Amino acid sequence: MRLTALHIPPLLLLAACAPADEPVARAVPAFEPAYLGIETQLLDGDLVQFRVEMEGARGPADLAAYGECAAAQYALIRGYGFARHVRTTTDEQGGRWTGEAVFVISDALPDGLRTIDAEVTVSACKENAIPTI
Repeated sequence: MRLTALHIPPLLLLAACAPADEPVARAVPAFEPAYLGIETQLLDGDLVQFRVEMEGARGPADLAAYGECAAAQYALIRGYGFARHVRTTTDEQGGRWTGEAVFVISDALPDGLRTIDAEVTVSACKENAIPTI
């Protein structure tokens, strides 16, 4: 008995891989946050803490972005152009998120991995409808 290879056109091979049914579309809930306020506390010289509160956050990253926007605007108000992130803590209870973010503000780009350019950050915050101070 001799086996021979069948020639199947490539288009037929691709057609065999096509899904039989339409993909299932899942509704993604709209992101409609409520920004509830920013409290600023000067800790020491150029070290500043921002307490932020919001509802409707998708997670800690939304709260961290809110804190970063506050720090960037604060740096500009004080005549500085940069900030370096030190830490952020977050908590969620009953859909209400709170966070405390600490930044060092400076007039020159500080050392560190998590630095922000205040002007660029404030511009991005406006584009994303995240309030600043």
